[in-house]
Amino acid sequence: MFEKRGRDKRGQVTIFIIVGIIVVAAAVLIYTFYPKIKTTLGIEESNPQNYIQSCVEDKLKETIELVSLQGGSVNPENYILEGGRVEYLCYINDYFIPCLIQQPLLKQHIESEILNEIKNTVDDCFDSLKESYFQKGYDVEITKGVKDVELLPEKIISTFNNKAKFTKGEEVQEYEKFVIITNNNLYELVAIANSIIEWEATYGDADPLTYMLYYPNLKVETISRESGKRVYILTNRVDENVFRFAVKSQVWPAGYATSTIIV
Repeated sequence: MFEKRGRDKRGQVTIFIIVGIIVVAAAVLIYTFYPKIKTTLGIEESNPQNYIQSCVEDKLKETIELVSLQGGSVNPENYILEGGRVEYLCYINDYFIPCLIQQPLLKQHIESEILNEIKNTVDDCFDSLKESYFQKGYDVEITKGVKDVELLPEKIISTFNNKAKFTKGEEVQEYEKFVIITNNNLYELVAIANSIIEWEATYGDADPLTYMLYYPNLKVETISRESGKRVYILTNRVDENVFRFAVKSQVWPAGYATSTIIV
């Protein structure tokens, strides 16, 4: 009797272990293949706005990160190598004098860089959207319009002024534009970068401590190299967004002693 009960208990434990393994395996499969499952079931495609956002956002975030680490440019031309290319936003080759600002409209430059990098992806996504709805039996009309990227406090707004109309029987969906909002504080970091650049262009070396005292959530690091070269790294301590840029200012000839503060 007791032996039988022991076997029953061992059998129940074995069953629980097998069920547990199946549940864990199912969870792993769902986590791994969920994006594909969503597409197959048409969850993302049920709403054209969601479809475009899902299609574009990876390229958009990748581009935002790229320009943030490279001084605001996708392909820097005048740069220093510091874990990748970092563009000079203030630069001079002459001795003793402060640098000259290279991107006086830095915010607008970055907006243009992001837009130019993602626009082909955006067009491809709208073509894919059209084909997807056509395959579902919709009549599709898409008129491509002006695209725009704007840096705003705590967010980046990408607007695609594409008019779209989807018709299937009596069902009609119409859109005047498509908007993607990306949570990112690049706007604030660029504003601080502009201030540092103006300081560099007017007085020479900017004081990182002054900025950190004024902006409690900001970390300012500098990496100094020869001939007045410096890389500034601005980091938001809350969301860890980063903006890097380089300066070359107040170059000292050989034989002059210089001192540099690294924070």
